[in-house]
Amino acid sequence: MHYLPQMLFALVLTIGIGFFIKNVSQLRRNIRLGRALQVNDNKSQRWKNMIKIALGQTKMVVRPIAGFLHIIVYLGFIIINIEVLEIVIDGLFGTHRIGLQLLSKPIYGFLIGAFEILAVLVLIAVIIFWIRRNGIKLKRFLSSEMKGWPKNDGNIILYFEVVLMCLFLVMNAADTNFQVLDSGNIVSQYIAPIFSDMPANTLHLIERSAWWLHIIGILAFLNYLYYSKHLHILLAFPNTYYGKLTPQGQFKNLDAVTQEVKLMMDPNADPFAAPAEDAVEPEKFGASDVTDLSWVQLLNAYTCTECGRCTSECPANQTGKKLSPRKIMMDTRDRLEEVGKNISANKGAFKDDGKQLLGDYISHEELWACTSCNACVQACPVSIDPLSIIMDMRQYLVMEQSSAPSDLNNMMGNIENNGAPWPFNQMDRLNWTSEN
Repeated sequence: MHYLPQMLFALVLTIGIGFFIKNVSQLRRNIRLGRALQVNDNKSQRWKNMIKIALGQTKMVVRPIAGFLHIIVYLGFIIINIEVLEIVIDGLFGTHRIGLQLLSKPIYGFLIGAFEILAVLVLIAVIIFWIRRNGIKLKRFLSSEMKGWPKNDGNIILYFEVVLMCLFLVMNAADTNFQVLDSGNIVSQYIAPIFSDMPANTLHLIERSAWWLHIIGILAFLNYLYYSKHLHILLAFPNTYYGKLTPQGQFKNLDAVTQEVKLMMDPNADPFAAPAEDAVEPEKFGASDVTDLSWVQLLNAYTCTECGRCTSECPANQTGKKLSPRKIMMDTRDRLEEVGKNISANKGAFKDDGKQLLGDYISHEELWACTSCNACVQACPVSIDPLSIIMDMRQYLVMEQSSAPSDLNNMMGNIENNGAPWPFNQMDRLNWTSEN
């Protein structure tokens, strides 16, 4: 019975980490459903981007208030949870505050004191975030795609953080031995008087309960990430590393189309010649479903924070168009999850469900509302590229289904027939110069 608490702790830890590993493997499987894409160039620049954007939060502070609060929550939550290492060691070996045995009292007190201050700052920031979401009701949190689960998810994660920070402070305040040290209890010393009249056994029970709930809460939070937009806490790092390095206005060319254009421009080429026997048949143009997108685009979808900065900067959205870049990413993630569950339910093989990303999730109207200005790409704090998905789906509509707005079809017809977007014969182009 002496080792029962350690055994119970090891069991809880194993279950929590086991579920997390299972979720990570499923996440990895879903992302790998995307098309292969080589992204191993300019590694030094990619590392710099990851350190600057994901770790340094440089794109978050473009909006100073939200950016500063986010940095407090981000750093506070990560740094405070360094204490999880102490909790894990204590839990597995039956020790109590092993840090005091490994570190000097001043150093340990400094660390715990810093953690307590950060816990209070996190609580303040989280309360402000809750007010911004539910009290002030900022426009970007009221869009149609933010109803239901997305709205609830944003609040649940705030409640999670409040509970975890409070448990940390209560755990310290109810720990009589820690309070007697009078080192590191910068905040908890003001909470401790609440428990001053309680018997020692009751105090110990409160401290142990807070300790257990804190570690269980952290493990629950870890596994909740897979189902939450806060998966970006983990994925922001690889996403910024694999982010686009070419100029934002530069679009990719398809080799098959490039070869066709070269053939058309070659005066010695026979336009009626049959393709070579070893010629590779062009792959599907563009994308109509998630498996047509690259694995980087699918990683983008899982990394989306649903912050809405992309949508709030989108000129099409600002003028009342249906397009919301945030919704594009959320729809892509939702469809990918649906495909992943389909594969899991059918023992590793996808069973046609009669649905696809284009049409069932994202409408033609949304795609053609985009001006391809890259404002959404510039605004994203974690290097997500909604425009690449929009352009791939447009390409599918034009090149696979010959489906485009009439104005665009007219323009392309004029270019094909007249060499210009206007409906005038090439011989008549200069007629305007002779007009009086």
